Amino acid sequence: MITGTTRLIGHLGYPTESFKAPMIYNPYFQREGIDAVVVPMGCRGEDYPAFLKLFFRLSNAHGALVTMPHKVTTTGLVDVLSPTAAIAGACNAVRLEADGRLTGDMFDGEGFVRGVLRKGRKLDGARALVVGAGGVGSAIAASLAKAGVAALGLFDMQAANAGELGQRLLAHYPALRVTTGSNDPDGFDIVVNATPLGMKPSDPLPVDMSRLSASTFVGEVVMAQEITPFLAAARARGCQVQVGTDMLFEQIPAYLEFFGLPTTTAEDLRAVAKLA
Repeated sequence: MITGTTRLIGHLGYPTESFKAPMIYNPYFQREGIDAVVVPMGCRGEDYPAFLKLFFRLSNAHGALVTMPHKVTTTGLVDVLSPTAAIAGACNAVRLEADGRLTGDMFDGEGFVRGVLRKGRKLDGARALVVGAGGVGSAIAASLAKAGVAALGLFDMQAANAGELGQRLLAHYPALRVTTGSNDPDGFDIVVNATPLGMKPSDPLPVDMSRLSASTFVGEVVMAQEITPFLAAARARGCQVQVGTDMLFEQIPAYLEFFGLPTTTAEDLRAVAKLA
């Protein structure tokens, strides 16, 4: 039930047909008696800068979830940007502070990291390889650095992307050991596919699987299928794996904390979600 006291969380993007967040958050809010609602709001790029500011002029606006194509634009529209969002060069959550300022953060990488930690893997002092230095890869790299990894290998088919990401990481984490230019997984504790490879059955694998140790934790961002060819190959080598949708569900508790709302676990959210 939406009333005059309901806190409004806008889900801002365009188009809205594929939005899943309302079907996860709203059943949880309803079950817990939380007087808040996530509403999809289709906003085209040319209207977004003005609309974001106007949205937060509403007296019942509580926060915003930001998705494509507005994640990059948002970094220049908020008053305070977290280090993670600054490194990623993108922002997917905005919160209204008591003094009227807007704070932006990025939780794609946080979802990935929380999934790894909840599976019992240690990140502090670990060596991680992130293949793909686009938006999601940058977010994961930033969150891995925040979680305390000692070394990060970065690889992208566009070498400049990996180099620029490395520079942004070192600006915030000067003690981090960053290498670029190689997708050889040998010697890494964590290996992440943050590329679209795996969306199609004919896609090549993102790394040479013969160089992958059985002790390596392997993570995926592709959600087209639960066990992608990359994860299947990693399992065959004895690796512990994390599926792409874990990143989605694990980041929602972090969003709830960011918005100051009662939080829960990823498993609980999976159980309560009303996804088609």
